[in-house]
This record gives sequence, C-alpha cells and structure tokens, in this order.
Amino acid sequence: MNRSEYKNFYDKVGKLNGWDFSQIQTISDGVKWDFYKEVIQRCTKSDILLDIGTGGGEALLSIADHALLLVGIDHSTDMIETAKTNLQKSKRTNVRFLQMDAEQLDFPESFFNVVSCRHSEFNAMEVAKVLVNDGLFFTQQVSDNDKLNLKRAFGRGQQWGVVEGILRDKYLSELAEAGFIDIQSSEFNVVEYYKSYEDLVFLLKHTPIIPEFGEYDNDFDILRKFAEDNQTEKGIMTNSKRFMIIASNNKAN
Repeated sequence: MNRSEYKNFYDKVGKLNGWDFSQIQTISDGVKWDFYKEVIQRCTKSDILLDIGTGGGEALLSIADHALLLVGIDHSTDMIETAKTNLQKSKRTNVRFLQMDAEQLDFPESFFNVVSCRHSEFNAMEVAKVLVNDGLFFTQQVSDNDKLNLKRAFGRGQQWGVVEGILRDKYLSELAEAGFIDIQSSEFNVVEYYKSYEDLVFLLKHTPIIPEFGEYDNDFDILRKFAEDNQTEKGIMTNSKRFMIIASNNKAN
C-alpha cells in the first residue's frame, strides 16, 4: 500500500472498529514488555503526554490516571471520531483527541514531557520540537518479519521482502540526527496463537498485515489452509515480532 491507500484503509477501519482488538482471542509466549506500561512507568502525574497514531484512543484512555493531560492524535478523521466517542463514554476529563498529521505537530515547542507512538509513523524532528529538554520518546513498531509464516502463505504482506532491521535502523538514525540521546532499542520475536480461524479473519480485515485481504478470490482459501497447517493445541500458530525504542530529547543539540 502507498500512503494514500494506507490512509483510506485506516479511515475505513476507524469508522468500523477504531483500534480495538479486544474481541480477538490470542495468546503469546514470552512477550518482553507491555508498551503502555513501559510509558507510564516513566510518567509522573504532572506530565503532559502526546500519543501519536492513537487510533480509537482505547490505549490512551486506559492510562489516563497516570498523567495530568493526555493528547492523542491520528491522521485518520474516522479514527479520531471513534476516539471522541470512546472518550465520551469513558467520562475522562484529562484526555483530548485531535486529527493531525505526525509530519506537522501543531503544538507549542517544548510542550510535552512524554511522547508515545505505537505502530504508527512519526517524524523525529517534529517529536524533538514539541518535547521538553530531557523529555522521553517511546515508540513500538512492527518488525519486518512479523507474521512471517502468514506472509509466506499469501506471498505478500506488510513490509514483505524488506531487509530485516531496516525500519529499526532508519528510526534510530533519524532520532540521532534530531538530537536525541541515550537511544535504547529492544526487540522480541515470540510465538503467537490465535484461537480460531475467525480471529485471524478479524485481524486481517482490520490491519494491513496482508494488504487488500479478502479482495483476491483465493484469500479465504489460503487462510483456511494456513489455519489447518498451523493448528496446534494452543491455537493457530504464527509469530509476533516487535521492536521498541526509548530516547531522551536533548535541546542542547
């Protein structure tokens, strides 16, 4: 997918579901961290936090007690509409959601103490601009070889054919160029089990793992065979591969 196709896809998903995957029944063995727990462990209740690519806002609302003000942005208008609906239901008073592109963060300089970004693009220079000196930036991204056996089955997929590590190295380089220091990178690659074929269908219809899933005549046949071939006692087996970067802003640069 190109950038325009991704935007159209996320708009559609945002209108239907937001970024809520709670109905999927899945387990993973050996996950090293929970991203938003990592964020709040380094947050204080006086901090102002920005979440880039917030989707339907479900994750941000779940950590609302851990900061003074939390602002979630997403380039998708429909995602933000879903997030605002979720906010109204939650009755939280210290969370705001705005439609905004990560390439141009329209906030005052040095406004946020913490910036988080999970599974979304970001601009390192823009993040550095809106972070206070010594402010922290957290990002978790999908690694190139995530769901590798699934992509092999389809012969296509998100970041399919990309050299492993190229995305992580790109972000590390951009953060260093933007003046971030103490840049730490972690990674995990764990076995993941989906309880049913229907769980996989929901996943693929609401993520870009297999681009245009369901629009090819044999997609569902391929998925059924994949489910049969990878069925275990724990569920249908694939892998979850993620990397996380934590970096400190350095205004002196």
